Formats: sequence, structure tokens, C-alpha cells
Amino acid sequence: MVEVNSPIPRLSCLDRYLTLWIFLAMAVGVGIGFLNPTAVQNFNSAVSVGTTNVPIAFGLILMMFPPLAKVRYEELGDVFRNWKVLGLSLVQNWIIGPALMFVLAILFLRDYPEYMTGLILIGLARCIAMVIVWNELAKGDNEYAAGLVAFNSVFQVLFYSVYAWVFITVLPTWFGVSGSIVRITIGEIAWSVFIYLGIPFIAGFLTRFFLVRLKGKNWYQSTFVPRISPLTLVALLFTIVVMFSLKGELIVQLPLDVVRIAIPLLVYFVLMFLISFFMGHSIGADYSKTATLAFTAASNNFELAIAVAVAVFGINSGAAFAAVIGPLIEVPVMIGLVNVAFYFQRRFFA
Repeated sequence: MVEVNSPIPRLSCLDRYLTLWIFLAMAVGVGIGFLNPTAVQNFNSAVSVGTTNVPIAFGLILMMFPPLAKVRYEELGDVFRNWKVLGLSLVQNWIIGPALMFVLAILFLRDYPEYMTGLILIGLARCIAMVIVWNELAKGDNEYAAGLVAFNSVFQVLFYSVYAWVFITVLPTWFGVSGSIVRITIGEIAWSVFIYLGIPFIAGFLTRFFLVRLKGKNWYQSTFVPRISPLTLVALLFTIVVMFSLKGELIVQLPLDVVRIAIPLLVYFVLMFLISFFMGHSIGADYSKTATLAFTAASNNFELAIAVAVAVFGINSGAAFAAVIGPLIEVPVMIGLVNVAFYFQRRFFA
């Protein structure tokens, strides 16, 4: 029984001013990259393995661990039995999302073919990482988020190479734009999926499996989960600082190019969120599942897009620059859309 006069839990300072901390982290990252670009690049080279930046990978893994440790894995079977939600997610992520980003890239960046290619690569890389964080912040369904992310990761491994060939090599020629040759193997994609999804997934599953058996569900939910929850936001801020520092100099030197890339990205994130939220609501999904569908569709796997752009076109290419701008725009936009999701919750799910 809940006492009538129980005090309402107060948000922590970190939670209450999250948007402010994120913009400060962005500013700090840009400042570091602009003031000492040589040191940043040398550090990046020293801590990178292939196209994987170890600090960013560490930040993403740590960021995703608490939400994945909260997942009730014993209930995932219910997610995969709901073919209506899975089918809708499939349409959103593998038909609407890539097609919308391709159209926006052609409309806004046809005169900047390298930027156009980078934008298309972002659209093809469906989100399997940070969506779990946005879903957590918006109070979405953790089990459905984990299930849909796993579902998309399988499709990503199997079809990303094919999609890259169709959308970057073939389709641009239909619109009078020269296509590019993209060679990326299934093995390389699988490795990226394992780093950014497999590791935190395994860690979250094993943590819940063993601690629930050792200490019980009540202790796990009431004591352990609150202790690890702040790790998500701390790791998010750390990752933002690192990401923005890598391109801080270019962001300051090429502000108009950043704006050119940012406009279609902003349109994409907002449209995908609104379309997907409407589709989820129209099939009768509750708020938590609708929010999960919307964020799963609107987010993108920038780690994979950057890795492919760097590996295929080079680290100093326009495609790589556009791919890096992707998460720099996605982070503040998704924070804004979390607030939009809460507004929709009050408006449509009273």
C-alpha cells in the first residue's frame, strides 16, 4: 500500500539538468578539438584499433550496460511473439528509414556527393546502441527495446552490404548523380555489432542472471539497479566530449558545411520519430512500446556508419566528415524528442 503523504522522489541534479550538461559536454569537446587539434588526433591514433576508437567504444558499452542490466530477459519471448510490433519495426527501419534518408540526401546534398554518401551511410545503419539510452530516458519498454535492437542487429549483419550497394552505387545514378563503390564484408559488420551491442548485452544478461540468484529480485531492483543507473548519463557525457573533440577544429572551420549536413539530418530524425510514433499509436500499442518503436526507428548506428566511411573513403573524406556530424546532431535532437515523447504521453495516453 502506498501512503498518501509519501514524498515524491526528486530527480538528481544530473537528471534534472541533463540537457544543460549535454550542451556543456558538446562545447567542451569542440573547445578541446579546436584549441589543440594535433594533440587530439595523436591521441585518437594512439587509442584506436582499426576504425574503432577505444574510448568511444568504452563509453558506449558503459552507457548501455545499466539499461541492459534492467531488462527482464525471461520476458523477451513475449517480444518476439508480437509479430505486429516486429513487423512494424521492420518496415520503419528497413524500408521507410533508408528511403527517407536517401531522398533527403539527394534533395539537400546532390551538389556535395561525398557528404551525400556519408548521409546515406547513416540512414542505412539502423540503431543498435544509443537507442537503448534514449528509450531509457523516455521511459520506454526495456524488454521491447532489447528485442527490437537484437532483431535489427541480425538484419544489419545480413543486409547492410547489400543496402550499401543499392543505395550508394545503383540508385544515385537514377537521379543523375554518380554512384560510389562500397565494399564492406558481413564479417566487418558482425564485428561492429558485437563490440557495440554484444558486449553490453552479455554483461547485462550475466549480471542479472547471477545477482538475482544470489541476492534476489527485490534487492536487485531496489538496490543494485539504482546504484548503476547514473553510469548511463555519466558515460553519455564522456562519449559526447570525446566525439565532439575529434572534429572540433572542422566544426569551427567549416560551420556552413556542418549546417548543410545538419539540416537534412534534423528533418530525418524528427520525421522518423513522428511517423513511427504515429504508426505505433495507430496499431494500439501503449506508450512505452510506442516510444520504443519511435526511438528505434529514428536513431542510427553512427559507429557503423563512421567505420564504413573511414574504411572505404578515408578518414579525411567528406563522407567520413558527414558520418561524424551525424551523432553530433542526433544527440541534442534525441534529447529534445525525449521531451516530445513525454508530451505525447500526456496528450494521447492519459
